[in-house]
Amino acid sequence: MITIAIVEDEEAYAKQLTEYIEKYQRESGKSIRVIRFSDGDEIVEKYTGKYDIILMDIQMKFMDGMSAAEAIRKQDTKVVIMFITNMTNYAIRGYEVDAMDYVLKPVSYFAFSQKLDRAIKRIPHKAGNPVIVNTADGIVRTDTSSIYYIESEGHNLIYHTTDGEIKERAKMQDAEEKFVPLGFFRSNKGYLVNLEYVDGVKDGCCIIKGEALLISRARRNDFMTALTQYMGEH
Repeated sequence: MITIAIVEDEEAYAKQLTEYIEKYQRESGKSIRVIRFSDGDEIVEKYTGKYDIILMDIQMKFMDGMSAAEAIRKQDTKVVIMFITNMTNYAIRGYEVDAMDYVLKPVSYFAFSQKLDRAIKRIPHKAGNPVIVNTADGIVRTDTSSIYYIESEGHNLIYHTTDGEIKERAKMQDAEEKFVPLGFFRSNKGYLVNLEYVDGVKDGCCIIKGEALLISRARRNDFMTALTQYMGEH
């Protein structure tokens, strides 16, 4: 499902955009969920990183769309932002926050549907299950298929991913409950490994991208059973 946030303080325009999205959904067959915010400060304050596309008005009462987009970009570099405005000069500034495009008011359905189609194609491909990681710098969105393994370090978790390391203040026990149903296995006290990336087992360790991660003696049989089952299913 595609999640779209509409950030618009004018009720009439918000309603029109919602109706356009519903029409687009019927025509395209895509499943879309719409979440409405009435001002820029509202989406920034409640930002969760679960949106695929943000339709952002630029002129709003408490926080303008440009400021809201700048705040969101500090937390989320992947969400697709498209401005809705009647002021072209402001819209052009949208490229400073990596906005995909802008739609001029009054909005016609044809123009909107074309741009929405482009925006949907820009959504990062989700090969596995989307994951939101809360770091000290903000929210990072990744995917289970991008995680090699998760390492416990004190009161933090280190996500070793295809894009580098991500650190989150969290407990391994909570991560285990969340990720084991998604194809991960806790090989020992400090590692939660993605079975998809296990290249082999050698000397009591599982090999992931050239790294040898210890499998505890107590978990060795269960690990081999889980790995064999996973390989059989995939």
